[in-house]
Order: sequence, then structure tokens, then C-alpha cells
Amino acid sequence: MWNFRSGIALAVAIAPLLASPIPVKALPLRVVSPQEMPSNLGRDTQLWQLPDGSLGDKKKLLKALNQSLNYLDTSASQAAYRNYPVPGVTHARVRRSVLRFRTLLQTATSPTALAASVRKEFDFYESVGKDDRGTVDFTGYFEATYRASRVRTAEYRYPLYRTPPDFASWPQPHPTRSQLEGADGLQASKGKLRGQEMVWLRDRLEAYLVQVQGSARLTLTNGKIMTIGVSSKTNYPYVSIGKELVKAGKVRLEDLSLPFLIQYFQAHPTELDEYIPRNQRFIFFQETNGAAATGNLGVPVTAERSIATDKSIMPPGALAILQTRFPYYNAAQTIELQDVSHFALDQDTGGAIKGPGRVDIFMGTGTKAKARAGLINTPGRLYYLLLKS
Repeated sequence: MWNFRSGIALAVAIAPLLASPIPVKALPLRVVSPQEMPSNLGRDTQLWQLPDGSLGDKKKLLKALNQSLNYLDTSASQAAYRNYPVPGVTHARVRRSVLRFRTLLQTATSPTALAASVRKEFDFYESVGKDDRGTVDFTGYFEATYRASRVRTAEYRYPLYRTPPDFASWPQPHPTRSQLEGADGLQASKGKLRGQEMVWLRDRLEAYLVQVQGSARLTLTNGKIMTIGVSSKTNYPYVSIGKELVKAGKVRLEDLSLPFLIQYFQAHPTELDEYIPRNQRFIFFQETNGAAATGNLGVPVTAERSIATDKSIMPPGALAILQTRFPYYNAAQTIELQDVSHFALDQDTGGAIKGPGRVDIFMGTGTKAKARAGLINTPGRLYYLLLKS
């Protein structure tokens, strides 16, 4: 089914800037011995207290665990594991592991106690990563919030579109982005998309980022909230405009983040007409009537506790640990990166998330989530947890 992440690139529009994934010729996961594990693996301090001093997010993780169990109780989940290639990774074992971890989480008294229980009872399956040495590139995505209008005005000019009624019969290859909306994003009313406008946004880049992100909460001019998600897409691969800027020598890879990308195009607005059309994929939307952001497993995703991976090789709904760096608001309400050993559930996917060396972390909804997601561009390691046999 289509949802706000399925087939979509990450929020910051730079996921493919990271090293290209290696071809998956071998198994994507390998069992690691205790001697190979980092000393802090599984010590998730954020479950008890967040860096700004507020209460930890144990309830969020419990919510994500329950959503995975909802998925793992479906026939679709059983079918997904029927031919899963990694020995020992079965539907029944994944489900038992999520259930057992939920009990451990509910009874643990500290991060150290939880980590000790997990190390005692679980095997750790590490992703082989992009380099067959376990290196995984992490990025962040979020559900955007923007102002929008149901009618076109001088201020609100850039539309988002519903799926055309005859889309299923469009000949392939589909029209490109430029053919559908023109280089400036304003010509679609003259062609195949005439009459399919859902809403209009004020800013060209904002409208494009909604397509990249795949969902949004829109504050309409009458004050009402409208939620939208992906309905369908044209059959082109995603192309990162950030990657195109790097290739052109206009931006350094190490400088790239969502805030940087926005600032760049604010300083060079005419370049939007050059770079946005390079992503030929075009996204159509539908109203979701206030529904929570939902991953490709058909269950809601949870801020900071749901991840997107390549579901052609990674175990859907499974419990994972992320060893990387997370941006957090501190007591002064400024963002700082912190090393984490972070439990999460594998509940989503994305068109730019390919191979064992890519993970996209859902950071939530709104301005703060956007700011944090745009700063995640960090290497790390990914482990899946399965109960010992």
C-alpha cells in the first residue's frame, strides 16, 4: 500500500548523497559475538531521561512495539518472512522477540539493567553495512507542517495534486516532472493535471519538499488542519537535488543539511527551476483525514522509535538498536548531537533507502522534528535483536 514514506526520499532530500550502497550479493545480516559488541550497546538512557531534563520516551517505544505486534499478527507479515534469506530470522522468532523485549522494558529499572537483560537473552544480528564492515549511513525524515490554501491566490501559487482519474492508463514511460508542471512548477494547469489541484502552497521549495517527504499537515487559510499522504507516483527513480548540487561543485557534501539546502535556494531562487526538474519522479496525494503518519507496514510510525530500511533485505517489524548520533534539544533549547544506543522498530521504507547501509529515522511532526531530521547525516551501526534459541 502507499503511504507517506513508501517510495519517497528522506526529508532532507539528501539521502543518496551518502556513499552508494554496495550490491547485495551476500546476506545483509550477520550474527555478532559479545566480544564484538560496543560496551554501551543497548544502554538507551533516553528511555529514562531526555537531554533537556524532561521525562524519557519509554511510552513511545512501548507504542512502537505494540504497532509492530499489530503488524506481526497479520497474514501479510507471515508472507513477508516466508522466504527471508537470513538463517534464524523467522516470523515466529521476530514476534517472540518483540513480545519478550516489551516485558523487559516494562519491568526494567534503569538503562543498565535493560541492557544487561537484552545482552543475556538476545542474539545480535548486525547489518553488514555499505562496506561489508558494518558501516551504516543514518538520515532523518519527518512529517512536515506548512500553510496552504484550497484556492489559488497571488500568495499561494504552487499546487499539490491528486491522482488523475486516468492515471492507471497513462502510457509508459510516464511524463517527466518538467512535462507535467514545467520548469517553474506553474504550468500543470495547462496539461494533464488540469483540475487535479488539491491545495496551493506559498513556496516552490516547500511544495517540492512535501513531494520528497510524502506527507504533510497543512494549516489552511481558514485555520483548519488538512493531512495528506501519497496516493501514487510516476515511474521514475528519485534523484536528490542536493546530490546534483554536490556534483555541480556548488555545495560541499559535508556542509549539507536541510537548513543548509533551504538557505542555499533562498540565496539562489532561480536555480530551483534548474534543479527541481532533475528529479523526474512526480508524487500525487490524497487526503488522510487526520490519520497518523503511517509506514509501509500499514501501522503508524512513532517519532524517534520507527525506522525505514530496505524491506527487500531487512526484517519488517523487527526490533533494532541504532548506534549513531542523534540531535537533541538540551536544557537551553539548542540542538546538540549525542552518541546514542537507541532501540527502534523497523516499520517503514523509502525509495532512496537501498541496501544494508542505509537507515532513515522518523523524527516526528512539525518544526522541531524538521530541524532535528535535517541534522541527521551520520554514520553508525545497525543491530537486530532476536531471542536466543
